[in-house]
Amino acid sequence: MAEQLKQANASKQYEVSSKDLPLHCPMDGMTLWNSHPRVYLPIEETGRAKCPYCGAEYILKS
Repeated sequence: MAEQLKQANASKQYEVSSKDLPLHCPMDGMTLWNSHPRVYLPIEETGRAKCPYCGAEYILKS
């Protein structure tokens, strides 16, 4: 059974972990055909990042 992809940019806030680094939006496992180009987000220093395309906020959980 194929893994279902999540709709890209469906949420405005995502919790991510160190296994998701380097962080990019849209993330792996999201559909790409209806999204913006992939952009890498610097989250390591502050623990927070915001996508300049869609405005999704990412929070690095410890």
